[in-house]
Amino acid sequence: MVKLKDVYPLYLANEAQQPNADLEVTDKYSGKVAFRVAQADAKTIDAGIAAAVAAVEPMARMAGYERQAVLQHCVDRFRERAEELAFALCVEAGKPIKDSEGEVTRLIDTFRIAAEESVRITGEVQPLDISPRARGYQGIWKRVPIGACSFISPFNFPLNLAAHKVAPALAVGCPFVLKPASRTPLGAVIMGEVLAETNLPKGAFSILPAHREGADLFTTDDRLKLLSFTGSPAVGWELKAKAGRKKVVLELGGNAAVVVDHDADLDDAVERIIFGAFYQSGQSCIGVQRIIIHADIYDELRDRLVAKARTLVAGDPHDRDTFIGPMISEGEARRLDNWIQQAVEGGAKLLCGGRREGAMLEATLLDEVDRKSALYREEAFGPVAILSKFSRFEEALDEVNDSKFGLQAGIFTRDLFKTLDAWDRLEVGGVVINDVPSYRVDNMPYGGVKDSGLGREGVRFAMEDMSEIRNLVIRRRDVGPPLQAMGS
Repeated sequence: MVKLKDVYPLYLANEAQQPNADLEVTDKYSGKVAFRVAQADAKTIDAGIAAAVAAVEPMARMAGYERQAVLQHCVDRFRERAEELAFALCVEAGKPIKDSEGEVTRLIDTFRIAAEESVRITGEVQPLDISPRARGYQGIWKRVPIGACSFISPFNFPLNLAAHKVAPALAVGCPFVLKPASRTPLGAVIMGEVLAETNLPKGAFSILPAHREGADLFTTDDRLKLLSFTGSPAVGWELKAKAGRKKVVLELGGNAAVVVDHDADLDDAVERIIFGAFYQSGQSCIGVQRIIIHADIYDELRDRLVAKARTLVAGDPHDRDTFIGPMISEGEARRLDNWIQQAVEGGAKLLCGGRREGAMLEATLLDEVDRKSALYREEAFGPVAILSKFSRFEEALDEVNDSKFGLQAGIFTRDLFKTLDAWDRLEVGGVVINDVPSYRVDNMPYGGVKDSGLGREGVRFAMEDMSEIRNLVIRRRDVGPPLQAMGS
């Protein structure tokens, strides 16, 4: 039986420190304080950034096999501590235990992928003799680490979304400071505990739990060369405006849609859509929020989705039968409950669910929702989805695009040409065919357009953002006549 400690440290320049125990973390199901974590103040954050800057050169000098060894150590230790990690996640995030175990496997996958990529950071030999003026010149470029990085991770996937920042940084050789979500810091703290077991250069990492109000240096400090933030659009775009000259990567959530065409396998569609809409209580930026169904199958699929949603077990996330646990806070559950009530008052039909008790909200489906309502326009981020119907496939694509967000979309169809049309026309970062938009593999390019963000995650793609191209030009004096001076 896993037992959590009462107090946990922060990590400053690779070392555990316990300056206080000011950050209270609650069990999201019981609402009681589960443990306390050290909280970083501005002075500590400044020290972490200074240490990361000092570590830039020694991190860049690490050989590929040395970086790989660090990442492989993390893989091995996360496997050994998988039960502890899942239990901690279940407590601090209220995530059902099966989902928590699944996230631990993704944490391991992400570090394993990074270990593989750490030894294949390649460049290119580039011929430059494209005209007589460049005869005898040859180019070679390689990637080098960008420098000290700042990471801010969210509460909904506190292990894997932190891993998607930390693992690529280690793979490419960037020191970093990480601010985990103050509601769910423990997964990142355990990650720091494992990293402290390695021989990383001093200052290579700092794990600094802090409230947003005291963490401006993560965004504004010019010593940092990259900011990677995952969270809400309102916060993300504000941070970008304050970030100065550093590179910024944003993953800001969505309002994901799935289209079900008339030729879809309905048995399969029901299973996948219910999962996509309600896994981990709907608190996923690519969770299914809009279900767009062909008119010919609308009634049947609607009734089957409602019947399936009513079977989902809600309750204690530690119970292995539980599919829907609490939302991250009662305030968030109340906010979404209000959106549901406003939609119903505006003419929407409540098909199932709609009842709230504290932070628990039932699996809820609605149709005939006004497209001007918050429930349609905004990111629900909870166990709610809305249904609508279409007659022509083009109408369905237009409805998917009728959103300020654009992260991923799902299409259930057997028509290759409709697949290609969706890929061409949908204003999203990814199109998933015959599955829900909630599907992600941790080595694929992942990110969005419009209000869903800027840049891409996925280990190799994050490594590209965390590195810069450095060019080398070689002139062969013995080849061709001397050239005149050339400018830019």
